[in-house]
Amino acid sequence: MLVRLSIRNFVIVESLDLDFAGGFTVLTGETGAGKSILIDAVACILGERADSSLIRAGSDRAELAAEFDLARLTAFAAWLEEGDFAGDDGLCLLRRVVEANGRSRGFINGRAATLQQLREAGEFLVDIHGQHAHQSLLRSDAQRALVDSFAGAGPLGQDVAGHYRRWVEAARRQREWEGTAHALMKERDELTWQVNELEGLGLGVGEWDLLRAEHARLAHAARLLEGARGGVDDLSEREGACLESVSAVISRLRALREYDESLGEALELLAPVEIQLQEAVHVLRRYVERLDLDPQRLQQCERRLDEIHSAARKYRTTPEGLNGLLADARARLTELGALDEADWSAQAAAAQEAYLAAARRLSELRRKAADTLSGETTRLMQELAMAGGRFEVGVSPLAEGTAHGLDQVEFLVSPHPGSPARPVAKTASGGELSRISLALDVVTSQVSPIPTLIFDEVDVGIGGRVAEIVGQMLKRLGRTRQVLCITHLPQVAALGEQHWQVVKVAADGSVASEIRVLDAEARVDEIARMLGGVDITDTTRRHAREMLGR
Repeated sequence: MLVRLSIRNFVIVESLDLDFAGGFTVLTGETGAGKSILIDAVACILGERADSSLIRAGSDRAELAAEFDLARLTAFAAWLEEGDFAGDDGLCLLRRVVEANGRSRGFINGRAATLQQLREAGEFLVDIHGQHAHQSLLRSDAQRALVDSFAGAGPLGQDVAGHYRRWVEAARRQREWEGTAHALMKERDELTWQVNELEGLGLGVGEWDLLRAEHARLAHAARLLEGARGGVDDLSEREGACLESVSAVISRLRALREYDESLGEALELLAPVEIQLQEAVHVLRRYVERLDLDPQRLQQCERRLDEIHSAARKYRTTPEGLNGLLADARARLTELGALDEADWSAQAAAAQEAYLAAARRLSELRRKAADTLSGETTRLMQELAMAGGRFEVGVSPLAEGTAHGLDQVEFLVSPHPGSPARPVAKTASGGELSRISLALDVVTSQVSPIPTLIFDEVDVGIGGRVAEIVGQMLKRLGRTRQVLCITHLPQVAALGEQHWQVVKVAADGSVASEIRVLDAEARVDEIARMLGGVDITDTTRRHAREMLGR
């Protein structure tokens, strides 16, 4: 459960640290005091989108942190371990920083986390029921999502959507084949011929470069031989050759060094020159011996080069690109394979069958969940001053399957005994819709493993005896969960086990929100304010004490 929340420079909150307890906590305050800021802060920590408008005026960043107790959250603890987010035993710290430039950073136990990872963590920890949740009951997609969530069918729903996409793609390819079969067959034949020809060419990796180098050497063999032999002659063979001259200079200097040792420096420089010249002569002689004057091999190289050039011109590519062309042709040929119309039809049929099998399992889960959800919600409606009312989750087959399965899910309600069940949007009034939404929230929360439930003014549109019943309902829920409720109803607030008050405080020309933990006497004043408005009388205080006493 949530044990601590820290807020810094968020909207109109400058600094706030809250310690949470289990059970049922209520949060009250004047309209506009900022009661929903706490909800917004928790939502931001859990990965909701955020921008610079959330930063308190005059500040350069907002910082939010929430600490959670992981008792009995073994699945979440495993998720933390898997993501390398494990921290102190039994605790988890989520943190979010929003910068003035609109960027934000998230952290889980001190390690950087993406918004998606924060959202995934939030799915284990907190369930927020907003004050406008009843409006989503009018949308068919929201109704279906609620039933699937209640049924625990999320993973199966994703499987159904995946199978549906594969079926649609297989059917599209089948239609494409049927419409272009002749063209595809022609392409396959051309590719087969092309692959066979290029494979017959047998162009090896790097062969083109090696051939060009060999051809250049063979084509200029005479000039190469002449140049190498001339080099040998100039260096060592003819009269006055370079090597002979250098050797003579070295001999004279050696004879003269006994008269002047400073000539040793010149000798040290000339000695390696003589050695290098000797090595050069040796290398050139070996080159002359190895040089191949083979006209027949030259012709073979020229024929092979022409063959490769011709293939490159034919396929409008370069000689270096022929092997890549062959690889592409093989890949496309593999894609086409030996498929015919029967193969495409079989693939489409198999994809459809896989989709139908998964969708039928999803339909079965939905029907079972619909029966339970209908019965439990109807039972709670009786407590919420809708005696004789009936709630039904209709699961009817669709003419064609969709990515969401084979069913249309629709919420139906009969607000009075004997009246037929009709779609919620056409039957329920605003107040009835709020009560039905609350009943659904309570029912779905009871089967959820999430430890912390936050209700943001879900009691809008009700009052009197019904309001007290709502408070009792939330208090019962607080016996097994941590429940936090923002409310404007004194009947609900009086039933809280902890009571916080949100107030606006003006200081230094700015306004900030503060949250105060109310003691017994302060609770009397707050309940009296909610009962009587601006002027709190002894009568409203007595009434407030009576409500709290109950």
